[in-house]
Amino acid sequence: MEDIEEIRQFLIELLEIYVPPLQVRKNSPQVFEVAGCIPTMQGKQKVEGFYFGSVVPKPKDTRLYFFPIYTHPEEFVFISPELRKCLKGKSCFHFKKLNEEMKTEIKQMIRKAIDVYQKHELI
Repeated sequence: MEDIEEIRQFLIELLEIYVPPLQVRKNSPQVFEVAGCIPTMQGKQKVEGFYFGSVVPKPKDTRLYFFPIYTHPEEFVFISPELRKCLKGKSCFHFKKLNEEMKTEIKQMIRKAIDVYQKHELI
């Protein structure tokens, strides 16, 4: 999969599987954002749900902002070097293309994140 729009759709569909316990906060061509449904403190402010992630298309790639890898990095040490290479900074994956192995791994990573956030009562 090398089409940026196809990658965007794939990532959005993966996140939509988990609505609920996630809720869609933004859904536009510029950003798709999901968060938990439990009112909680995030930093110093009360929010309607703990931020989980966003899919943002850019001209040369599609980005997955994936907050669980920032809040619980020890839970994601299993990700492959190929997937880790797409991680820019602490929580943003840049995807220009996806093969079947990476797609499977992203599915597993999101499932793991849902489990971790539910265990910690964040979603």
